[in-house]
Amino acid sequence: MLVLLPPSETKAIGGEGAPLELDALSFPELNPMRDKLVSALADLAKDVPASLKALDISERQIDEVHRNAALRTSETTPALLRYTGVLYDNLDFGSLKKAEKERAYRRLAVASALFGAVRGGDPVPAYRLSGGSTLPSHGSLRTLWKPSLEPVLREADEFVVDLRSGAYSSLAKIPHAVVVRVITSEGKVVSHFNKAHKGLLARAIVTTSAEPSDLKGLVKVAQKAGLKLVPTGAKTADLITD
Repeated sequence: MLVLLPPSETKAIGGEGAPLELDALSFPELNPMRDKLVSALADLAKDVPASLKALDISERQIDEVHRNAALRTSETTPALLRYTGVLYDNLDFGSLKKAEKERAYRRLAVASALFGAVRGGDPVPAYRLSGGSTLPSHGSLRTLWKPSLEPVLREADEFVVDLRSGAYSSLAKIPHAVVVRVITSEGKVVSHFNKAHKGLLARAIVTTSAEPSDLKGLVKVAQKAGLKLVPTGAKTADLITD
């Protein structure tokens, strides 16, 4: 199965892996666009004011620009260790057993503005780029990614669970994916704790040896972990928070 997680703006710094090697990443069909965007982001970093504007960050976050400048030379680390924040705190990758970590690397993937999508174990550097960004002289990420990313994800011969957020969902539509929404028992869409519950669902998926192949199987995995996942259609489900 393939579970698409949203990324995080914040990234863990450093790593012990060799510098970025695009051929080491999953979904090699995306490498031409990855190479183009890595070069564009590194070149943009030479102009700090332009970088701050394009990335929508302040001068206090200038280190993010420096990290983009070093994209091809800085250390890498597995994607599930690189991304941080509420979702990844609740996935709590570090506490997983060896077999569970291997399942996480295999079953989980992270949507990425820079790399399109990477498997959990793919080695990536720290960077700053958001799904809603527009790069000078290149255009919006949605325009750039859609022609190449969408065919790759559409053709994925796996049970796909889509946990992406709005900006990243727009980079590629996946008609056959099961889309999970986080809501309260009163039917209100959850915003603040949305990622926390998605992290718990992702953890449930990798801490079981059973590999769901359809929505029914996914519901069983969620229930076993104490989560309430309710189908709302053939390809949709609500994760209820209380």
